[in-house]
Amino acid sequence: MPRQTAQPTAETLNEQGPAPRYLQLKQFICRQIDTGAWPPHHRVPSENELVEQSGVSRMTVNRALRELTAEGRLVRMQGVGTFVAEPKSHSPLLAVNNIADEISEHGHRHRAEVKLLREELAGPERALAMGLQEREKLFHSVIVHYQDNIPVQIEDRFVNPALAPNYLEQDFTKLTPNAYLQRTSPLTSGEHVVEAVTATPDEAQMLQIQRTEPCLLIRRRTWSGKRVVSVARLLHPGSRHRLEGRFGDAE
Repeated sequence: MPRQTAQPTAETLNEQGPAPRYLQLKQFICRQIDTGAWPPHHRVPSENELVEQSGVSRMTVNRALRELTAEGRLVRMQGVGTFVAEPKSHSPLLAVNNIADEISEHGHRHRAEVKLLREELAGPERALAMGLQEREKLFHSVIVHYQDNIPVQIEDRFVNPALAPNYLEQDFTKLTPNAYLQRTSPLTSGEHVVEAVTATPDEAQMLQIQRTEPCLLIRRRTWSGKRVVSVARLLHPGSRHRLEGRFGDAE
């Protein structure tokens, strides 16, 4: 069982040594995490509580929590609170995997919320990316994927109806688009473009993050044979995800 939680009083902060107060608070929080006193998903005291307990300014507390979030030690969920983070989820850079499988393989529960699922007409940019004619029909889905109860990805996907005619009829709370498309139009090649971005206000709300938090964006295009199956925009909070890749022969 985790030991009883200590409070970051002025005395306990001074134990961290002669360092700036925000750094002393960061060191105190990290010690609570590293010793198991604050396990993953433990709710961290609020900014008001930390100000009252430690006697430091709100600006100091905010800086400490903000930096620990950027470093992946904490998860800040708007309107909910700040929690100790699980180790970052990760995806292979050079492969296309099912996010539900990645989450379950690491001992967590996957769930999905479907925000949008409809037919649209391709604009010039989308038509070019998908090898379609302008104003041809395509399918559009927006899904938020959760690891346990924490949102870890917004999947914004456009699909070629000719290769997945029943896409709009699927229940994507039970089956991921990736799994469905692999059945209907098996992947033969893919393309990844990775960027560091900030979320839009709507995206930040769906991911339950601050607007200023850096995000990892993967733009993915997949082919079955010579035809583009889908174009997807996969947005991850930077504090909750990383990419991994390996190439070449290891001697």
